[in-house]
Amino acid sequence: MADVRVTYDKSVNAAYVYFTDLQTRAKVSRMYPCDPAQVGGMINLDFDEDGRLIGIEVLAASSKLPSHLLDAAERLDTEGS
Repeated sequence: MADVRVTYDKSVNAAYVYFTDLQTRAKVSRMYPCDPAQVGGMINLDFDEDGRLIGIEVLAASSKLPSHLLDAAERLDTEGS
């Protein structure tokens, strides 16, 4: 199974889903913002220089992602530490 890392900052209600190897930090070459009206919020797709999806930023994460995923995420705010 592939490693997927999820971070969550409850203070700003933002999550990030990483699809890259933690040892090899791929650099974002292009960001594609999904249409907020169509997805009901702000979701950004990050791609590397080869056009591979390397991560997804989700704002208003508590309304877009399952609570069990956010509960298990690595917390970036002090409340979860």
